[in-house]
Amino acid sequence: MRKLFVLAIFICCQTVFSQATDLARLEFTYFPQKNSDNSFRRARAQIAFPFELKKDGTYLIPGFEYRNVNFIYDDPEVFNTRDLDRFQSFTTTLGYTFKINEEWRFGAETGVKIASNFSTGKIINEDLIYTGTVLFVKIKEDERYYEPWRLIVGLRYSTTAGFPFPLPIINYYKRWTEKWSYSIGPPKSNLKYYFNDKHNLQAFVTLDGFFANVQKNFDVTPGLSDNNNIADSMSMTILLSGLGYEYGITEHLSFYFYAGHTLINDIRLRDGNRDDVYTINKTNTFYGRGGLKFSIF
Repeated sequence: MRKLFVLAIFICCQTVFSQATDLARLEFTYFPQKNSDNSFRRARAQIAFPFELKKDGTYLIPGFEYRNVNFIYDDPEVFNTRDLDRFQSFTTTLGYTFKINEEWRFGAETGVKIASNFSTGKIINEDLIYTGTVLFVKIKEDERYYEPWRLIVGLRYSTTAGFPFPLPIINYYKRWTEKWSYSIGPPKSNLKYYFNDKHNLQAFVTLDGFFANVQKNFDVTPGLSDNNNIADSMSMTILLSGLGYEYGITEHLSFYFYAGHTLINDIRLRDGNRDDVYTINKTNTFYGRGGLKFSIF
């Protein structure tokens, strides 16, 4: 059972915006844009298929995720927003993990994402995003709790990050009593209280967002001559805090809902060099997210 839990930790860390030990997830996100007629809705489906190889504790993990982003863009602009209301992404990943020793595990993952508004009706090279991750996971357990603490360190590279080098991953988790646990480190930090095996409540700070190609590039300042404000992609970076509730329907299937307020709400258009050419909204606002997840643990 312990190796399955460590495997779940590796699966959950394959993406920088996920930390739950889930093999499958269905989720819906909504938040309106304050002082604006715009709003954001996202539907997400994710699944992973771990396969144990001949060597004990060694797994190959293919995975797939689909996201459908509906950005209702009703603010008046000098440019046409018709092609900016729908973005989709399709992500395939392949992970590999093995035990280094009784406490440490190594994992590596590579992936490709197709993220775009698909306004031309086909896939182009600029829609492709490549990622790579390496992780080291250490878990210390005792007979009282299944997961008293864990440490995750690693590096992640993405062609959308705008940096020519990998970015660090570090997260520390500890459950110091039967009722309380905490997690520190990006992309999510929280303090969780367990009412019982089925109900828990948490206070959290987390990152969210998306990045997608805009296939038909356009000028965001068409009234000006001799300018280079050409929108090539759209991105959103969210930092938010709030409260979350989880209910265990069965041992492995649970419902969750998170509600909070953004601390950073940065939605922008970027050019081909990933430089900002237009800020759509920076006003902080309400945020809500809920869904179902199937977990190993």
